[in-house]
Amino acid sequence: MSRAVSITNKPRSELWIAAGLAAILAAVFALQGPEYAVRMLAEAAAYALIAVGLNIQWGYAGLFNVGIMGFIVAGACASVLLTIPVNDAFWAGTGAPLLGQALLWLGACVAVVAMLARAHRWGLSRGQTSALTIVASLVAFAVVTSRFAPAIEAIEREAGFVGGFGLPVAVGWAAAGFVAAFLAYVIGRICLGLRADYLAIATLGIAQIVKTFLRNADWLTRGPLTISPLPWPVPTPADVGFLWARGSYLALSAVILLVVYLLMERAYHAPWGRMMRAIRDNEIAASSMGKNVDRRRLEIFMLGAGLMGLGGAILVHFTTIFDPAGFVDLNHTFLIWVMVILGGAGNNRGAIVGAVFVYVVWTMSEPAALWLFGLARDLGSAWFGWQAPADLDSRALQMRVFVIGLTITLVLRFAPNGLLPERRAAP
Repeated sequence: MSRAVSITNKPRSELWIAAGLAAILAAVFALQGPEYAVRMLAEAAAYALIAVGLNIQWGYAGLFNVGIMGFIVAGACASVLLTIPVNDAFWAGTGAPLLGQALLWLGACVAVVAMLARAHRWGLSRGQTSALTIVASLVAFAVVTSRFAPAIEAIEREAGFVGGFGLPVAVGWAAAGFVAAFLAYVIGRICLGLRADYLAIATLGIAQIVKTFLRNADWLTRGPLTISPLPWPVPTPADVGFLWARGSYLALSAVILLVVYLLMERAYHAPWGRMMRAIRDNEIAASSMGKNVDRRRLEIFMLGAGLMGLGGAILVHFTTIFDPAGFVDLNHTFLIWVMVILGGAGNNRGAIVGAVFVYVVWTMSEPAALWLFGLARDLGSAWFGWQAPADLDSRALQMRVFVIGLTITLVLRFAPNGLLPERRAAP
Protein backbone atom coordinates (compact mmCIF):
# COMPACT_ATOMS: atom_id res chain seq x y z
CA MET A 1 0.00 0.00 0.00
CA SER A 2 1.34 3.41 -0.89
CA ARG A 3 1.16 6.22 1.65
CA ALA A 4 3.95 8.19 0.10
CA VAL A 5 4.17 11.83 -0.67
CA SER A 6 7.29 13.71 -1.64
CA ILE A 7 8.64 15.34 1.50
CA THR A 8 11.82 17.17 2.28
CA ASN A 9 12.38 17.98 5.94
CA LYS A 10 13.89 21.33 6.69
CA PRO A 11 16.60 21.31 9.36
CA ARG A 12 15.21 24.59 10.71
CA SER A 13 11.80 23.04 11.39
CA GLU A 14 13.47 20.13 13.17
CA LEU A 15 15.35 22.58 15.37
CA TRP A 16 12.12 24.39 16.23
CA ILE A 17 10.48 21.08 17.16
CA ALA A 18 13.46 20.07 19.29
CA ALA A 19 13.49 23.46 21.00
CA GLY A 20 9.75 23.28 21.69
CA LEU A 21 10.04 19.79 23.17
CA ALA A 22 12.99 20.91 25.31
CA ALA A 23 10.95 23.86 26.58
CA ILE A 24 8.07 21.54 27.53
CA LEU A 25 10.43 19.23 29.39
CA ALA A 26 12.04 22.18 31.17
CA ALA A 27 8.60 23.33 32.30
CA VAL A 28 7.84 19.84 33.65
CA PHE A 29 11.12 19.84 35.59
CA ALA A 30 10.34 23.27 37.03
CA LEU A 31 6.70 22.62 37.93
CA GLN A 32 6.73 18.97 39.00
CA GLY A 33 10.27 18.56 40.29
CA PRO A 34 13.21 16.50 38.99
CA GLU A 35 12.12 13.17 40.55
CA TYR A 36 8.76 13.28 38.78
CA ALA A 37 10.25 14.49 35.49
CA VAL A 38 13.00 11.85 35.43
CA ARG A 39 10.45 9.11 36.15
CA MET A 40 8.31 10.37 33.28
CA LEU A 41 11.30 10.44 30.90
CA ALA A 42 12.40 6.93 31.89
CA GLU A 43 8.94 5.61 31.03
CA ALA A 44 8.90 7.72 27.84
CA ALA A 45 12.19 6.12 26.75
CA ALA A 46 10.61 2.66 27.02
CA TYR A 47 7.61 3.85 25.04
CA ALA A 48 9.95 5.38 22.44
CA LEU A 49 11.61 2.00 21.94
CA ILE A 50 8.20 0.40 21.43
CA ALA A 51 7.26 3.19 19.01
CA VAL A 52 10.41 2.56 16.97
CA GLY A 53 9.37 -1.10 16.75
CA LEU A 54 5.95 -0.10 15.40
CA ASN A 55 7.52 2.44 13.08
CA ILE A 56 9.65 -0.33 11.58
CA GLN A 57 6.59 -2.46 10.94
CA TRP A 58 4.27 0.27 9.69
CA GLY A 59 6.67 2.90 8.39
CA TYR A 60 9.10 0.51 6.68
CA ALA A 61 6.79 -2.29 5.52
CA GLY A 62 3.21 -1.04 5.88
CA LEU A 63 2.20 -3.82 8.33
CA PHE A 64 -0.94 -2.79 10.25
CA ASN A 65 -0.28 -4.31 13.67
CA VAL A 66 -2.81 -3.54 16.42
CA GLY A 67 -1.64 -6.35 18.66
CA ILE A 68 1.19 -4.31 20.17
CA MET A 69 0.02 -5.00 23.70
CA GLY A 70 0.47 -8.73 23.18
CA PHE A 71 4.15 -8.38 22.29
CA ILE A 72 4.74 -5.96 25.17
CA VAL A 73 3.20 -8.24 27.79
CA ALA A 74 4.88 -11.36 26.35
CA GLY A 75 8.32 -9.73 26.50
CA ALA A 76 7.68 -8.30 29.96
CA CYS A 77 6.54 -11.70 31.28
CA ALA A 78 9.62 -13.46 29.86
CA SER A 79 11.95 -10.98 31.53
CA VAL A 80 10.09 -11.18 34.84
CA LEU A 81 10.19 -14.98 34.98
CA LEU A 82 13.92 -15.06 34.28
CA THR A 83 14.96 -12.36 36.74
CA ILE A 84 12.80 -12.77 39.86
CA PRO A 85 14.19 -14.95 42.67
CA VAL A 86 13.97 -18.73 42.58
CA ASN A 87 10.96 -20.27 44.35
CA ASP A 88 12.54 -23.18 46.26
CA ALA A 89 9.13 -24.60 47.19
CA PHE A 90 8.36 -25.14 43.50
CA TRP A 91 11.57 -27.03 42.75
CA ALA A 92 11.27 -29.12 45.91
CA GLY A 93 7.66 -30.16 45.24
CA THR A 94 6.01 -32.52 42.80
CA GLY A 95 4.89 -29.71 40.49
CA ALA A 96 8.28 -29.25 38.81
CA PRO A 97 8.60 -32.78 37.33
CA LEU A 98 4.93 -32.80 36.36
CA LEU A 99 5.38 -29.46 34.60
CA GLY A 100 8.46 -30.79 32.81
CA GLN A 101 6.51 -33.78 31.53
CA ALA A 102 3.66 -31.52 30.41
CA LEU A 103 6.10 -29.32 28.49
CA LEU A 104 7.54 -32.38 26.74
CA TRP A 105 4.02 -33.41 25.72
CA LEU A 106 3.39 -29.88 24.50
CA GLY A 107 6.54 -29.94 22.36
CA ALA A 108 5.68 -33.35 20.92
CA CYS A 109 2.13 -32.28 20.08
CA VAL A 110 3.31 -29.08 18.40
CA ALA A 111 5.81 -31.08 16.33
CA VAL A 112 3.13 -33.55 15.22
CA VAL A 113 0.68 -30.80 14.26
CA ALA A 114 3.41 -28.92 12.38
CA MET A 115 4.31 -32.09 10.49
CA LEU A 116 0.69 -32.78 9.57
CA ALA A 117 0.30 -29.20 8.37
CA ARG A 118 2.78 -30.09 5.62
CA ALA A 119 0.88 -33.20 4.57
CA HIS A 120 0.17 -31.67 1.16
CA ARG A 121 3.77 -32.48 0.31
CA TRP A 122 2.89 -36.17 0.69
CA GLY A 123 0.21 -36.02 -1.97
CA LEU A 124 -2.83 -34.92 0.04
CA SER A 125 -4.95 -32.05 -1.20
CA ARG A 126 -4.98 -28.67 0.55
CA GLY A 127 -8.46 -29.31 1.90
CA GLN A 128 -7.49 -32.71 3.29
CA THR A 129 -4.37 -31.21 4.86
CA SER A 130 -6.40 -28.44 6.52
CA ALA A 131 -8.97 -30.89 7.87
CA LEU A 132 -6.26 -33.20 9.18
CA THR A 133 -4.46 -30.30 10.84
CA ILE A 134 -7.63 -29.06 12.57
CA VAL A 135 -8.47 -32.52 13.91
CA ALA A 136 -4.89 -33.04 15.10
CA SER A 137 -4.91 -29.62 16.80
CA LEU A 138 -8.09 -30.46 18.72
CA VAL A 139 -6.69 -33.80 19.84
CA ALA A 140 -3.38 -32.16 20.82
CA PHE A 141 -5.22 -29.51 22.84
CA ALA A 142 -7.12 -32.17 24.78
CA VAL A 143 -3.93 -34.15 25.45
CA VAL A 144 -1.89 -31.13 26.54
CA THR A 145 -4.69 -29.84 28.79
CA SER A 146 -4.95 -33.20 30.53
CA ARG A 147 -1.19 -33.20 31.14
CA PHE A 148 -0.99 -29.63 32.43
CA ALA A 149 -3.97 -29.91 34.82
CA PRO A 150 -2.27 -32.05 37.52
CA ALA A 151 0.95 -30.02 37.24
CA ILE A 152 -0.89 -26.73 37.74
CA GLU A 153 -2.85 -28.11 40.68
CA ALA A 154 0.34 -29.33 42.37
CA ILE A 155 2.17 -26.04 41.79
CA GLU A 156 -0.61 -23.88 43.21
CA ARG A 157 -1.08 -26.20 46.19
CA GLU A 158 2.60 -26.57 47.13
CA ALA A 159 4.34 -23.40 45.96
CA GLY A 160 1.79 -20.84 44.82
CA PHE A 161 3.57 -20.22 41.54
CA VAL A 162 6.71 -21.34 39.70
CA GLY A 163 8.91 -18.38 40.60
CA GLY A 164 11.88 -17.32 38.52
CA PHE A 165 15.51 -18.14 37.81
CA GLY A 166 17.25 -15.21 39.49
CA LEU A 167 19.22 -14.29 36.35
CA PRO A 168 20.64 -10.80 35.65
CA VAL A 169 18.22 -8.25 34.27
CA ALA A 170 20.25 -7.98 31.05
CA VAL A 171 19.52 -11.65 30.34
CA GLY A 172 15.83 -11.04 30.99
CA TRP A 173 15.74 -8.09 28.60
CA ALA A 174 17.46 -10.07 25.86
CA ALA A 175 14.99 -12.91 26.40
CA ALA A 176 12.11 -10.43 26.22
CA GLY A 177 13.08 -9.41 22.70
CA PHE A 178 13.59 -13.04 21.66
CA VAL A 179 10.23 -14.23 23.04
CA ALA A 180 8.33 -11.37 21.41
CA ALA A 181 10.11 -12.00 18.10
CA PHE A 182 9.29 -15.74 18.31
CA LEU A 183 5.64 -14.90 18.99
CA ALA A 184 5.71 -12.64 15.94
CA TYR A 185 7.16 -15.51 13.90
CA VAL A 186 4.28 -17.79 14.87
CA ILE A 187 1.71 -15.07 14.17
CA GLY A 188 3.42 -14.02 10.96
CA ARG A 189 3.46 -17.51 9.53
CA ILE A 190 -0.31 -17.57 9.93
CA CYS A 191 -1.43 -13.99 9.38
CA LEU A 192 0.98 -12.04 7.18
CA GLY A 193 -0.68 -13.33 4.04
CA LEU A 194 -3.89 -11.55 5.06
CA ARG A 195 -4.96 -8.11 3.88
CA ALA A 196 -4.20 -5.16 6.16
CA ASP A 197 -7.64 -5.06 7.80
CA TYR A 198 -7.66 -8.82 8.46
CA LEU A 199 -4.10 -8.64 9.78
CA ALA A 200 -5.22 -5.96 12.24
CA ILE A 201 -8.11 -8.09 13.46
CA ALA A 202 -5.88 -11.16 13.81
CA THR A 203 -3.14 -9.38 15.76
CA LEU A 204 -5.71 -7.70 18.03
CA GLY A 205 -7.32 -11.06 18.83
CA ILE A 206 -4.01 -12.81 19.49
CA ALA A 207 -2.92 -9.98 21.81
CA GLN A 208 -6.07 -10.48 23.86
CA ILE A 209 -5.42 -14.24 23.99
CA VAL A 210 -1.89 -13.69 25.33
CA LYS A 211 -3.06 -11.21 27.95
CA THR A 212 -5.99 -13.37 29.06
CA PHE A 213 -3.79 -16.45 29.39
CA LEU A 214 -1.21 -14.65 31.52
CA ARG A 215 -3.87 -12.97 33.65
CA ASN A 216 -5.48 -16.31 34.47
CA ALA A 217 -2.30 -18.38 34.78
CA ASP A 218 -1.93 -18.03 38.55
CA TRP A 219 0.67 -20.81 38.61
CA LEU A 220 2.87 -18.81 36.22
CA THR A 221 2.30 -15.09 36.90
CA ARG A 222 0.31 -15.12 40.19
CA GLY A 223 -2.57 -13.60 38.19
CA PRO A 224 -4.27 -10.73 40.09
CA LEU A 225 -1.83 -11.09 43.00
CA THR A 226 0.93 -9.59 40.79
CA ILE A 227 4.70 -10.12 41.03
CA SER A 228 6.66 -7.47 42.91
CA PRO A 229 9.25 -6.10 43.47
CA LEU A 230 11.14 -6.61 40.22
CA PRO A 231 14.93 -6.21 40.07
CA TRP A 232 16.64 -3.24 38.47
CA PRO A 233 19.82 -3.34 36.35
CA VAL A 234 21.06 -0.22 38.17
CA PRO A 235 21.15 0.79 41.86
CA THR A 236 17.66 1.05 43.34
CA PRO A 237 16.15 4.07 45.15
CA ALA A 238 16.84 2.29 48.44
CA ASP A 239 20.57 2.36 47.58
CA VAL A 240 21.16 5.83 46.13
CA GLY A 241 17.87 7.72 46.42
CA PHE A 242 15.01 8.25 43.97
CA LEU A 243 16.63 10.88 41.78
CA TRP A 244 19.95 9.10 41.20
CA ALA A 245 18.33 5.70 40.79
CA ARG A 246 15.77 6.94 38.29
CA GLY A 247 18.43 8.99 36.52
CA SER A 248 20.62 5.90 36.16
CA TYR A 249 17.71 3.90 34.78
CA LEU A 250 16.89 6.71 32.36
CA ALA A 251 20.52 6.87 31.20
CA LEU A 252 20.63 3.12 30.55
CA SER A 253 17.31 3.21 28.69
CA ALA A 254 18.49 6.19 26.63
CA VAL A 255 21.70 4.38 25.65
CA ILE A 256 19.72 1.33 24.51
CA LEU A 257 17.35 3.57 22.57
CA LEU A 258 20.27 5.38 20.92
CA VAL A 259 21.93 2.11 19.87
CA VAL A 260 18.67 0.81 18.42
CA TYR A 261 18.09 4.11 16.60
CA LEU A 262 21.54 4.09 15.00
CA LEU A 263 21.18 0.47 13.90
CA MET A 264 17.73 1.09 12.43
CA GLU A 265 18.93 4.18 10.61
CA ARG A 266 21.78 2.18 9.10
CA ALA A 267 19.32 -0.54 8.05
CA TYR A 268 16.95 2.07 6.61
CA HIS A 269 19.59 3.45 4.23
CA ALA A 270 21.00 0.00 3.38
CA PRO A 271 19.73 -2.11 0.44
CA TRP A 272 17.58 -4.07 2.90
CA GLY A 273 15.75 -0.90 3.94
CA ARG A 274 15.24 0.22 0.34
CA MET A 275 13.83 -3.21 -0.47
CA MET A 276 11.40 -3.03 2.47
CA ARG A 277 10.14 0.36 1.33
CA ALA A 278 9.76 -0.93 -2.21
CA ILE A 279 7.59 -3.78 -0.90
CA ARG A 280 5.57 -1.29 1.15
CA ASP A 281 4.97 1.07 -1.76
CA ASN A 282 4.29 -1.52 -4.47
CA GLU A 283 4.20 -5.13 -3.38
CA ILE A 284 3.37 -6.47 -6.86
CA ALA A 285 6.28 -4.65 -8.50
CA ALA A 286 8.70 -5.82 -5.81
CA SER A 287 7.51 -9.40 -6.20
CA SER A 288 7.90 -9.23 -9.98
CA MET A 289 11.53 -8.21 -9.45
CA GLY A 290 12.19 -11.51 -7.67
CA LYS A 291 11.90 -10.31 -4.07
CA ASN A 292 10.55 -12.79 -1.53
CA VAL A 293 7.83 -10.52 -0.18
CA ASP A 294 6.46 -12.88 2.48
CA ARG A 295 9.88 -13.65 3.92
CA ARG A 296 10.91 -9.99 4.12
CA ARG A 297 7.65 -8.97 5.75
CA LEU A 298 8.09 -11.74 8.30
CA GLU A 299 11.61 -10.49 9.05
CA ILE A 300 10.50 -6.95 9.73
CA PHE A 301 7.46 -8.12 11.69
CA MET A 302 9.74 -10.11 13.99
CA LEU A 303 12.25 -7.26 14.30
CA GLY A 304 9.59 -4.73 15.29
CA ALA A 305 7.98 -7.16 17.73
CA GLY A 306 11.35 -7.85 19.34
CA LEU A 307 11.79 -4.15 20.05
CA MET A 308 8.27 -4.02 21.49
CA GLY A 309 9.10 -6.90 23.82
CA LEU A 310 12.33 -5.23 24.90
CA GLY A 311 10.53 -1.94 25.53
CA GLY A 312 7.88 -3.76 27.54
CA ALA A 313 10.54 -5.40 29.72
CA ILE A 314 12.27 -2.06 30.35
CA LEU A 315 8.94 -0.47 31.26
CA VAL A 316 7.75 -3.20 33.63
CA HIS A 317 11.08 -3.43 35.47
CA PHE A 318 11.04 0.32 36.01
CA THR A 319 7.59 0.16 37.60
CA THR A 320 8.85 -2.84 39.69
CA ILE A 321 5.49 -4.65 39.41
CA PHE A 322 4.12 -7.12 36.87
CA ASP A 323 0.34 -7.23 36.63
CA PRO A 324 -1.05 -8.75 33.39
CA ALA A 325 -4.36 -6.98 33.97
CA GLY A 326 -2.53 -3.64 33.95
CA PHE A 327 -1.76 -3.95 30.23
CA VAL A 328 -4.64 -2.33 28.33
CA ASP A 329 -5.14 -1.47 24.67
CA LEU A 330 -5.58 2.24 25.40
CA ASN A 331 -2.11 2.61 26.94
CA HIS A 332 -0.21 -0.12 25.13
CA THR A 333 -1.63 -0.09 21.61
CA PHE A 334 -3.64 3.04 20.85
CA LEU A 335 -1.14 5.37 22.52
CA ILE A 336 1.76 3.81 20.58
CA TRP A 337 -0.05 4.40 17.30
CA VAL A 338 -0.66 8.01 18.29
CA MET A 339 3.07 8.42 18.98
CA VAL A 340 4.09 7.08 15.57
CA ILE A 341 1.42 8.95 13.59
CA LEU A 342 2.09 12.28 15.31
CA GLY A 343 5.85 11.85 15.13
CA GLY A 344 5.88 10.84 11.47
CA ALA A 345 5.60 7.28 10.13
CA GLY A 346 8.76 6.04 8.41
CA ASN A 347 11.05 8.35 10.39
CA ASN A 348 12.69 6.87 13.50
CA ARG A 349 13.50 10.32 14.87
CA GLY A 350 9.87 11.20 14.42
CA ALA A 351 8.80 8.07 16.32
CA ILE A 352 11.08 8.99 19.24
CA VAL A 353 10.02 12.65 19.30
CA GLY A 354 6.38 11.63 18.99
CA ALA A 355 6.73 9.13 21.84
CA VAL A 356 8.27 11.68 24.22
CA PHE A 357 5.83 14.44 23.25
CA VAL A 358 2.71 12.27 23.47
CA TYR A 359 3.75 10.66 26.75
CA VAL A 360 4.45 14.07 28.29
CA VAL A 361 1.01 15.29 27.19
CA TRP A 362 -0.60 12.05 28.40
CA THR A 363 1.10 12.24 31.80
CA MET A 364 0.82 15.96 32.43
CA SER A 365 -2.79 16.30 31.32
CA GLU A 366 -4.02 14.94 34.67
CA PRO A 367 -2.27 17.43 36.99
CA ALA A 368 -2.99 20.24 34.52
CA ALA A 369 -6.68 19.34 34.42
CA LEU A 370 -6.84 19.08 38.21
CA TRP A 371 -5.33 22.56 38.52
CA LEU A 372 -7.69 24.07 35.93
CA PHE A 373 -10.75 22.41 37.43
CA GLY A 374 -9.70 23.51 40.91
CA LEU A 375 -9.22 27.07 39.67
CA ALA A 376 -12.66 27.04 38.01
CA ARG A 377 -14.24 25.71 41.22
CA ASP A 378 -12.63 28.39 43.38
CA LEU A 379 -13.39 31.26 41.01
CA GLY A 380 -16.91 30.04 40.33
CA SER A 381 -17.61 29.76 44.05
CA ALA A 382 -16.11 33.16 44.84
CA TRP A 383 -17.69 35.13 41.98
CA PHE A 384 -20.98 33.38 41.30
CA GLY A 385 -21.60 31.16 44.32
CA TRP A 386 -21.34 28.09 42.10
CA GLN A 387 -21.44 24.75 43.91
CA ALA A 388 -19.11 22.39 42.06
CA PRO A 389 -20.07 18.71 41.66
CA ALA A 390 -18.59 16.41 44.29
CA ASP A 391 -16.90 14.29 41.62
CA LEU A 392 -15.22 17.22 39.85
CA ASP A 393 -11.72 15.91 40.56
CA SER A 394 -12.52 12.47 39.17
CA ARG A 395 -13.90 14.12 36.05
CA ALA A 396 -10.64 16.02 35.66
CA LEU A 397 -8.71 12.73 35.64
CA GLN A 398 -10.60 11.69 32.50
CA MET A 399 -9.42 14.74 30.57
CA ARG A 400 -6.29 13.01 29.32
CA VAL A 401 -8.25 11.19 26.59
CA PHE A 402 -9.79 14.50 25.46
CA VAL A 403 -6.38 16.19 25.47
CA ILE A 404 -4.81 13.42 23.39
CA GLY A 405 -7.69 13.61 20.92
CA LEU A 406 -7.31 17.38 20.68
CA THR A 407 -3.55 16.99 20.17
CA ILE A 408 -4.08 14.51 17.34
CA THR A 409 -6.55 16.84 15.66
CA LEU A 410 -4.29 19.88 15.84
CA VAL A 411 -1.11 18.11 14.73
CA LEU A 412 -2.74 16.31 11.82
CA ARG A 413 -4.50 19.55 10.80
CA PHE A 414 -1.27 21.51 10.50
CA ALA A 415 1.18 18.61 9.88
CA PRO A 416 -0.76 15.83 8.11
CA ASN A 417 2.35 13.65 7.77
CA GLY A 418 3.50 14.11 11.36
CA LEU A 419 5.97 16.40 13.08
CA LEU A 420 8.98 14.76 11.40
CA PRO A 421 7.71 12.95 8.29
CA GLU A 422 9.75 10.44 6.34
CA ARG A 423 12.38 12.05 4.17
CA ARG A 424 11.89 11.46 0.50
CA ALA A 425 13.67 12.89 -2.49
CA ALA A 426 11.57 15.36 -4.48
CA PRO A 427 10.48 13.98 -7.89
